Amino acid sequence: MKKGFKEKKNLIGEEVREELRQEKAEVKKAIKNTKRSKVIISVLKLVLLFTIVIAVPVYIVFYHRDFITSFDSIEDVVAFLENYKAESILVYIGMQAVQIIVSVIPGQAFQFAAGILWGFFLGLLFSLIGAFVGTTVSFYLAKLLGRDAMHILFTEEKMDWFVEKLNSRKAYTIVFLIYLIPGLPKDIMSYAAGISSMNFKAFLIFSMIGRTPAMSGSLLIGTLYFSGHYAAMIAIGAFAVVAFVLCIVFRKKISNYIDKLYEKVTED
Repeated sequence: MKKGFKEKKNLIGEEVREELRQEKAEVKKAIKNTKRSKVIISVLKLVLLFTIVIAVPVYIVFYHRDFITSFDSIEDVVAFLENYKAESILVYIGMQAVQIIVSVIPGQAFQFAAGILWGFFLGLLFSLIGAFVGTTVSFYLAKLLGRDAMHILFTEEKMDWFVEKLNSRKAYTIVFLIYLIPGLPKDIMSYAAGISSMNFKAFLIFSMIGRTPAMSGSLLIGTLYFSGHYAAMIAIGAFAVVAFVLCIVFRKKISNYIDKLYEKVTED
């Protein structure tokens, strides 16, 4: 009886050891598959980064150099869009998006042309749609590629400076003002926001609000240029200068208002 019990115990022990060996093999296989997946993902990220940084700009420079150099005037841009006829709206929206993602399209010149072709309100609508697409893609592209890839795109020092600011308490004020004030570096913002701790919904809202005045000005200038109202164009330019000065003078009040608006935007 003792012998039978011992044999049964050994049998159970062997079964347990076999199960442990199988579990160990499965764990090793899972680790191997995970490593393989990470390698594949890393390769895909490098390919995507290569496409953004090198392939697209090189392709445009060597095969479509005339595309960049042909826009010597607003009339040239209008003629380019008119060639696409019914598809011109989609082409314009696509170019507004690409201008944010890759920064090779002269965005403002196209906004002038949009004002001429479709008027202020439709031009603004199409511009905002393009900005929405471009901002969303670049934000999540940065999240996908990660910080190291962003250092390659924009240099480590510049990107880290922006990320530090975007992780600060006044991040959304900074976003709003950078997009609002002409001449400040905007192309890097969506990418920096993507690898920061910023809330996407709030970032998108404040960046779009900040973009709108400059877009509106460009579209109005295009509309007024087409109709020959040059005095009104000068008035818009003067208004933009005054608005810029007011933003600097009342920056603290603007900051407080944005903080309150942020609380409302991020409420669940």
